[in-house]
Amino acid sequence: MTARELIFDTETTGFDPMTGDRLIEIGLVEMVEKRLTGSHYHAYVNPDRDVPEAAVKVHGITTEFLKDKPRFTEVMDEFLEYVGDDSVLVAHNAEFDMRFINWELENAGRKIIHPKRFIDTLAIARSKFPGQPNSLDALCKRFGVSNSHRTLHGALLDSEILADVYVELMGGRQAGLDLAVDAGAAMVVRERKTRERRSFPVSAEERAVHAAFIEKLKDPIWNL
Repeated sequence: MTARELIFDTETTGFDPMTGDRLIEIGLVEMVEKRLTGSHYHAYVNPDRDVPEAAVKVHGITTEFLKDKPRFTEVMDEFLEYVGDDSVLVAHNAEFDMRFINWELENAGRKIIHPKRFIDTLAIARSKFPGQPNSLDALCKRFGVSNSHRTLHGALLDSEILADVYVELMGGRQAGLDLAVDAGAAMVVRERKTRERRSFPVSAEERAVHAAFIEKLKDPIWNL
């Protein structure tokens, strides 16, 4: 049976659920045989606490925006049904996302998702490119994956971008690359055939929130 992989990302109020930070957004895109199927899951979550300004500068999601969103317990069953019992979950710095998701599940009295089901693309990148920048943006640049539409972090958008990066980390689709050997015998990408960009619906409300915060941001951390 072909493995079903879910490329996913989360946004949170901070760095550690054990100190009061909470999950506020989760997005997953489905991949089968290293190709996106078009199926996805996305939810905003009311964390029952304020979103710090430092976090807002990263993802643009405000306390006000989340006030009318469901709590995790209200989307939990739908989320678990989508994840299923044996799908592989792929994330960049997966331990971070796993910690938040499993904290929410455990706090709700539900069974956590076993750590062995997670694949960490950051760990793979560090193994392949030791000592080099391995952020999602750095990997996009290295592999020629377009992220020009990524002005703020967003769980669903980052998941889609990570899907392309993950494919390249796992060997890529060689038919889409024109490789040549330079004078130093290193393989370089000279041309990449156009790969169709999948599109997941973004609401007018989400676009408006992002646009408003883009105007306000000064020296966002992804430009440092």
